[in-house]
Amino acid sequence: MTKTLALFGAAALLSACAATPMMPMMKVDNASLPEAVRVPMGQKLLMATTGVGEITYECREKKDMAGAHEWAFVAPVATLYGDGRKVVGKYYAGPTWESADGSKVTGKQLAVAPASAGNIPLQLVKAEPAMGMGAMQGVSYIQRLNTKGGVAPMTTCDAAGKGQRQQVAYEADYVFYGS
Repeated sequence: MTKTLALFGAAALLSACAATPMMPMMKVDNASLPEAVRVPMGQKLLMATTGVGEITYECREKKDMAGAHEWAFVAPVATLYGDGRKVVGKYYAGPTWESADGSKVTGKQLAVAPASAGNIPLQLVKAEPAMGMGAMQGVSYIQRLNTKGGVAPMTTCDAAGKGQRQQVAYEADYVFYGS
């Protein structure tokens, strides 16, 4: 009976470890980041992922300038990778980060800071309480760092192209914090 309980306990521990596939894979020096995207004091890094995907833009009329058009952000979609390029979740409009274990978190953008030319800005998001049990439990802030690509298309957006959509490739590290 004791042997069975020990095996059951070991299996439960392995199962719990497998249920949280996103593990810290990077160190972040918040003091070296632009102040706007630093996490508040007392937060600890829980996990980090790299998102690889696309941002959709749509050619729309500018709200503040009749007759002028611009590429407007519609939505992102990305696969989240952990250590060893293992798929650990997905990121999509909301914004929503969903772990492969089914837990997910949404949030509200608090701030952005410029990235290098041709890359979407760095970002700080305040997370809402997680839905479901798993890797997203306890996440309170999310940073978007090390961005590559993702800016609006450089192609013409005018009345003739109104309503057209384009996807732009991007990559970013998403770093999750909790207290």
